[in-house]
Amino acid sequence: MALVPIQMPQLGESIAEATIVRILVKEGDTVQADADIIEVETNKAVMAVTATCSGRISELSLEAGSSYPVGAVLGQIEVDAAEAKRLGLSDDEKPGRKPQKKRTETHAPPQKVEPTVPGGLPVPAHAGGVAYMSPRMKARMAELGLRAADLSGIPGSGAGGRVTIEDLERFMGSIENNRITPASPMRKAVADAMIRSWTRPLATVVLPVHMDKLLAHRKTHPSKPGPALYALRALAVALGENSAPAGRLIGESIIHPPAVDIGFAVEAEDGVLVPVIRNADQYPLDDLVSRYNRLVELARQRRLSPADTGGSIATITNYGTFGLTLATPIPLPEQTLLLGMGAGQTVPFWNPQLEEFVPVVEAQFTLSFDHRVLDGGAAGRLLKRIGELLNSPESL
Repeated sequence: MALVPIQMPQLGESIAEATIVRILVKEGDTVQADADIIEVETNKAVMAVTATCSGRISELSLEAGSSYPVGAVLGQIEVDAAEAKRLGLSDDEKPGRKPQKKRTETHAPPQKVEPTVPGGLPVPAHAGGVAYMSPRMKARMAELGLRAADLSGIPGSGAGGRVTIEDLERFMGSIENNRITPASPMRKAVADAMIRSWTRPLATVVLPVHMDKLLAHRKTHPSKPGPALYALRALAVALGENSAPAGRLIGESIIHPPAVDIGFAVEAEDGVLVPVIRNADQYPLDDLVSRYNRLVELARQRRLSPADTGGSIATITNYGTFGLTLATPIPLPEQTLLLGMGAGQTVPFWNPQLEEFVPVVEAQFTLSFDHRVLDGGAAGRLLKRIGELLNSPESL
């Protein structure tokens, strides 16, 4: 008999660890290759870990609710001679290596957690938030697992308002008296993404768009697509005509997008997920409805596959669902553009043909953008084109 380790797999290029949500097997169970044995939660979704071979679960060394790095051994599968031969294991193959000790979530006060990076695995970047920190301060922050942005709420008593090590220690002592809960993997991922996004100069332009034609078209459409899908399709068509506004500035070059893959924000538990519709400019609205609805449901269940996320060139967010009429959302770090739509409101509009005011439904659309890549004029022209397309919904 040979032992084959159950390892935490690589679940995405930027994912370094995952949290055990549910253990689907127990020691002594017989499993088939590719059968689901564990459910894990990353900062993006809940996914299943499958058995790499057929055999008997001889050992499990994991706990639900604990986090483990990619590559960690979570247990062992005992395989027979035939399966060992199929896997290329010799009869005298040594048993799989012993499970690593589990990583546990840290509670207050913050503790240092060293990231595990097997094989040069990329992990989210960390951004600085203060102009100067002494080596002693940096060492203490590293010990506590803090980043520069965490110091933003601490009043500094040093020269020029600089936060001193004494300020930090007083602050850490004061928070111990507060109610403290651990941040979820998704919350930490959102925080990291926003810190990285904010390192760029961001700006927003606003355009009021009449929604009456869109709403009338939606009433006659058999699938009743939501306004956000109309906006997504309009953004995709506009970028299909000219994708340069979605380019990224890397060094001294503008990297143009190879395809018009558009993401859309979906509120999930304790955060936001961004599923992606690939080549959204190539399909009419009718063909996108079922795909859009499927991705929304998977996002709400946090069961998006890696193929359904990442790699988008722009995102659409509908903050109007919360009754908000105007907001300035922040683009993802890897994107230049974020289109937002507010709640529709009935407002008076001067009709020059009738020479009187008439009621219309109007929504404020915002386009947040990386000002290094776009100026206000280019962003305004793109947003205006989106508004024109939304007023010709039959063309979408």
